[in-house]
Amino acid sequence: MIIKHKEFPNYRKFEIEYEGRPLKMEVGKMAELCNAAVLVTYGETTVLVTCTASARPKDGIDYFPLAVDFNEKLYAVGRIPGSFMRREGKPSLPAVLASRLIDRPMRPLFPSDLRNDVVIACEVLSVDRDCSPEITAMIGASAAVSISDVPFNGPIAGIVLGWDGEKYLFNPTEEQRKTNRMTTTIAATHKKIVMIESEADQVPDEVMYEGIVQAHEHLQPVLDLIDTMVKEVGKPKFEYEHASFDEELFNKLVENEFEGMEYCMDTDDKNVREARVNEWVAAMEEKYSEEHPDIMQFMDEILYKLQKKVVKKWLLMGKRVDGRAMNEIRPLGAEVGIIPRVHGSGLFNRGQTQVLSVATLATLSMSQKLDTIWEEEDKRFMHHYNMPAYSTGEARASRSTGRREYGHGALVEKALESVIPSVEDFPYAIRVVSEVLSSNGSTSQGSICGTTLALMDAGVPIKAPVALRTSTARWTSRSQAPRRASPPFRWTLKTTDSSTRSSRKRSRSPVKLASRSSTRSCSPSFPSLARSLQRPLPR
Repeated sequence: MIIKHKEFPNYRKFEIEYEGRPLKMEVGKMAELCNAAVLVTYGETTVLVTCTASARPKDGIDYFPLAVDFNEKLYAVGRIPGSFMRREGKPSLPAVLASRLIDRPMRPLFPSDLRNDVVIACEVLSVDRDCSPEITAMIGASAAVSISDVPFNGPIAGIVLGWDGEKYLFNPTEEQRKTNRMTTTIAATHKKIVMIESEADQVPDEVMYEGIVQAHEHLQPVLDLIDTMVKEVGKPKFEYEHASFDEELFNKLVENEFEGMEYCMDTDDKNVREARVNEWVAAMEEKYSEEHPDIMQFMDEILYKLQKKVVKKWLLMGKRVDGRAMNEIRPLGAEVGIIPRVHGSGLFNRGQTQVLSVATLATLSMSQKLDTIWEEEDKRFMHHYNMPAYSTGEARASRSTGRREYGHGALVEKALESVIPSVEDFPYAIRVVSEVLSSNGSTSQGSICGTTLALMDAGVPIKAPVALRTSTARWTSRSQAPRRASPPFRWTLKTTDSSTRSSRKRSRSPVKLASRSSTRSCSPSFPSLARSLQRPLPR
């Protein structure tokens, strides 16, 4: 029997100091059958990141099939899973959010016409509480794809920005996180920031902006390191079969049918717009199918590109798709107490987007127990988001909760976490479920507003109402919102008298909004609107 010692001739190690801790990336030793594999160690957090791509494109799809998996292993923190089977099951919520965190900045940097399956797997092998496994995995994913033969317009790097009220914290340690008032994850290329995700305790806009600028500078050494890896061990990018598109047909439609598409989109009613578009598609198929028999194969992409041209043209003219002025918001509506017997409920409307949020209170024993690689062992405030197919008018059966729903639910939790009363002031577990009833705009914004209403209707003494300004993507509360000029109209609160309002077990008359009379009014900003709807804690 002949036995040889295994050698790794392609093994290389790259190392820098990143925010006071060593960052090492090793290649050529593990997972040799992948397109690329990188073992990343930041401090003592270790993540093995692999990138694999199929040899042939997937048939019958019109999107790039990328999958990012963040696989947490409890041995990474020296624990045995608490489930009956004593092994990891489906990804926990934080693991799903970590997968989305890596996916979002990387997906747009792949070629849009690539149809080969690409899978990025991040195996968390050990966790150092001072070094984020999400940031470690993001850096490893960027490095793995960059040195692989998969086409990619990167690299990117990630960093966590914190602020303790006096100074910025970059990739804060466990001790620094105890006084941290802001957790902002930033992903960027050499020249541009490609993703920002933030959770903050009413931090001023200027502090956030300046911190982002500084964070972009702080992550440059990581990008330089990945560039060095590409030069020394990077593979040539493979040639792929580009997804087909009939440019001749598209140019013909732009030239001859553009006004028809403008007519289709010139309405503030989504149902009307979709009906017009369906008629336009049928007319185009009848008119051009003889000359272009495969027109329907490209119709989804044609609609996307054509509508994009219409929107751009109108914006340059100072016109929005639904006819609103550039500084005009959609009609707002809010009701509370509309569902009987539940602890609290709120219905929020913004244009044709409608979200029903329902709050439930329970003893602290009903807090969620967490079995993950992160520090938190239980969660007292829970928000769950559901967006069924009927909310967009689709005829599709409901299935299990998707990653998008997990992500939007967590987004609302982050927005409201800082205004939830402490356990000493309010010793209850809190669960809010937001049901998206119709969607024509930001349902996450509607969920935040609906949740604020439901919490106050349930008597939860939140520190301030919270809303999301989707135009600027800034979290605001009453104390942070700028003063506005007097509006040209006024909100009116229609409510029952105080005796009926206090006896909530007998009657749950809804509080409604109107815009006609002026008996009791306030500015149409949501935080002030929500504050005026707050009810006392039921006895």
